[in-house]
Amino acid sequence: MSNPNTDPRMRRTRKLIIDSFITLSNKKEFKDITVTDITNEATINRATFYYHFEDKFDLLEQALEEGLITNITFDLSDYEEVNEDMIISTFIAITNFWNSLAHRCQSGYEDTISRIIIDKLTNIFYPILLKQHSISESSALKNTAIMLSWGMYGVSVEWRTNRQQSRKAFIQPIIPYILLGVNKKQ
Repeated sequence: MSNPNTDPRMRRTRKLIIDSFITLSNKKEFKDITVTDITNEATINRATFYYHFEDKFDLLEQALEEGLITNITFDLSDYEEVNEDMIISTFIAITNFWNSLAHRCQSGYEDTISRIIIDKLTNIFYPILLKQHSISESSALKNTAIMLSWGMYGVSVEWRTNRQQSRKAFIQPIIPYILLGVNKKQ
């Protein structure tokens, strides 16, 4: 059997399931969506669904995770350091992700959403911090990446709650304080 990650039929089926789930989530609350609803929408059988996902919660988590990756349309691997441009781009990507969830599965699943955002951001910030400080591994930099991730998530929630300014105007005054700590040499 082909590897599910490379087999085009498997990727298409997985995408079909996720797209069907997103279509349903625009019509119903997550709690009201059943696996039967998803399989009917995708015109697949239950076994096919369970081959790709453990349950609807696994589907939610993976759909959100892939959505976050899609929303980060810029290539963060090009960054050699955490700088103003990277912080602004990351903040805009997170808030775009939140906006895309405005009517989908958000209510009651904020813990799942926040964990996905924070994990992804930590995995982005940590290698960049390692490059920036020319260290092969550091628990202090790993914790800094975690702190930056929680901070970026926190300010995205604050912006989403108050939206009195544009995203760039909201994040701009914070950047010097973030960079002051990130650029400090050990």
